[in-house]
Amino acid sequence: MSDAPKTDDQQAGDQQAGDQQTEDPKTGDRKADLDRLNAWPGLSDLPGDGPVTALDPLTGGAQNLLFTLRRADGVELVLRRPGRHLRSGASDAFRRESRVLAALADTDVPHPRLRASVLDEEVLGAPFSVLEKIDGFTPRGKLPGAYAEDAAWRRAVAFALVDGAAKLAAVDPARHGIADLGRPEGWLERQTPKYLKLLHGYRDDPAYREGESPEVDRIADWLTAHTPKGGATGIVHGDLQFANVMFAHDAPKLAAIVDWEMASLGDPLLDLAWILTAWREKGDPPGSEPQFQPWDGVPGRAELVAHYGESTGRDVSGFRWYQVLACFRLAALLEGSYARALAGRMNRRMGEGLHAYAGWLWAKARQEMDRD
Repeated sequence: MSDAPKTDDQQAGDQQAGDQQTEDPKTGDRKADLDRLNAWPGLSDLPGDGPVTALDPLTGGAQNLLFTLRRADGVELVLRRPGRHLRSGASDAFRRESRVLAALADTDVPHPRLRASVLDEEVLGAPFSVLEKIDGFTPRGKLPGAYAEDAAWRRAVAFALVDGAAKLAAVDPARHGIADLGRPEGWLERQTPKYLKLLHGYRDDPAYREGESPEVDRIADWLTAHTPKGGATGIVHGDLQFANVMFAHDAPKLAAIVDWEMASLGDPLLDLAWILTAWREKGDPPGSEPQFQPWDGVPGRAELVAHYGESTGRDVSGFRWYQVLACFRLAALLEGSYARALAGRMNRRMGEGLHAYAGWLWAKARQEMDRD
């Protein structure tokens, strides 16, 4: 399982900007955590039997640390906790995710089942959650097995991913006890100024200004002028991308959507647009390759948007605005990492790579704006 940022919009830049967790969980720390977990009364409520015998680090976490938690009888779960240097507000992220996962428990949205959520720091010195371990893989790089060999699998799983977003859009927040998860009123109108403010803030650094895209204000003006009137309200995952989903090994299906710390209430069409920022097809601006290979057989954006509309009953005729917004919002967050790299607060080479990807997103947004 991969990891996600701590809150809806306030800390969204951390994950999307690509800041990678560089902490190496030390053996001594893990031994101490084992002792604490085995003294924790909540252990008896978890699946499995016997003490925790191992905490093995998992790759993929960005802001949080991930471990396979193994009990004496062999049952495996996933433990998630913030880094060893606890950041202010870390429990807020876990509280948000825990509420959403609990709310999704009796829905058909693919997700890891929440087994425990500890929001104080008494047990491990930090909040943590224990989740079901998903039998699946994150689709990045070279695909395995039949996914690589059979284009029909790639086509099927693309529709399955969009179906996952559609199932989430169908969940009634009020019925599932999370009507207060966010502020849906004026949500669409708030998006552009919120991320434009981030982008303008980066201009305080003269080095950043030298490489800033000239498209920033033009795209923001277009988004403001074309903001839809109204829109649906539902649960928005907020970071629905290949890094935050898992595909099943044995069939072309979506095994789980993970990393729910950015979930909020808003217009679910943004989740679909967010997925499709990672799509690549003929006619796209040059300079960006698909995030997994092989890519042939994957349906195009228009077919997937139409499928989402049929699945949800949603009018998708105005989807172009959401696609431009997704490009704008993601580029703003990537540029945050670039700004931090220029300031020496993250790897410079990584920051430059994310800046280049932001450049592709600006180009894609402009292409969508100009398409009539």
